[in-house]
Amino acid sequence: MSEPTPTANSGPTPHRDVRPGAVAPLEIFADIWCPFAYVGLVMVARQRDNFGRADVPVRVRAWPLEWVNQRPLDPSTTAGHVHELRHQVAPDLFAHFDPANFPESTLEALAWVAAAYRKGPEQGEALSFSLRTALFEEGRDISDPGVLRSLGAAVGVTGITERDRETVADDYAEGGRRGVIGSPHFFFGDEGMFCPGLTITKDADGHKTITADPSRLEGFLSRVFQR
Repeated sequence: MSEPTPTANSGPTPHRDVRPGAVAPLEIFADIWCPFAYVGLVMVARQRDNFGRADVPVRVRAWPLEWVNQRPLDPSTTAGHVHELRHQVAPDLFAHFDPANFPESTLEALAWVAAAYRKGPEQGEALSFSLRTALFEEGRDISDPGVLRSLGAAVGVTGITERDRETVADDYAEGGRRGVIGSPHFFFGDEGMFCPGLTITKDADGHKTITADPSRLEGFLSRVFQR
């Protein structure tokens, strides 16, 4: 399930001042093509800035929805979620989302993120965010090898290995053990929460209503960033 405001069309601003060992990371299990997770990450980045906690790293773990659902995400369905989010919650996001360039898989992109995290927490977070910006703000196909090489090179990653693909599988297995129920699922220490920041309801015909729930998110993030 990929159910989750945010500032400008450039998307979230990645963390810039990671000090290893300073604090535990905020972990988020999510898939790159999940629009709810994208909105959630933007909200986290903004709240972190508001709290002045640039020292808190965000570790975005792999939760591949194509494994969860046993099929790729549908571009048309995702475009519908993007429309709902843009019109109900985040009018300044999803500027140039293009379902025609929607990837058939995110597994390679997730492996590139794993490679970036092996290089360092700042690099991993930056690539996690830039891939989503490329997909949702620039309409780029993030399964395209050229796109992956370009975005990877920006954080000093030149390729991926089998170890990085295994990390994706390891994240998925760990998420299952920890009770992840969808994308995004947040953890800080022993506390976990699915999709804080948005309330998603369905009517009898299956139409979604998405509303911002800032108090729930702010309560969670205040516990993260005030520790």
